[in-house]
Amino acid sequence: MRTQAAEITISSVAARARVHRSFIHRHPDLRAAVIAAAEDPATTGPAGASAASRRSLLADNANLRERSRSLEQHARSLEGRPSELLGTQVSQRTGLGPPARCRRAGRPGPGLQQENLGLRRRAEERDEELGAAGRQTGG
Repeated sequence: MRTQAAEITISSVAARARVHRSFIHRHPDLRAAVIAAAEDPATTGPAGASAASRRSLLADNANLRERSRSLEQHARSLEGRPSELLGTQVSQRTGLGPPARCRRAGRPGPGLQQENLGLRRRAEERDEELGAAGRQTGG
């Protein structure tokens, strides 16, 4: 491949050897030899330019992995939204979902909260009255 000025990569070596790339990746000695040959300054690409440095390839690889991770997170955050919107649309159009008043019933409104506070105060007052009555009767 050097004499033909072909680019030396794991993929190109695997293609030339008529094996799958994973074969080279599974054999550390072969992988190391391919990487060493690719880093050899005597190796030039098809257009005569020197091969990209290992450091720049590693940097590109790291950048691509980060971009992939970022896109994966974004895709996960968007996965549930279409089904949620579709479900809402179907519910509204068909009337199969719960009525609006039932959806609101799950959330206590200000009126219910106020009523709850009033009932708690009354219960505390009754507890105090019962305690006082018990003390008056000697019990």
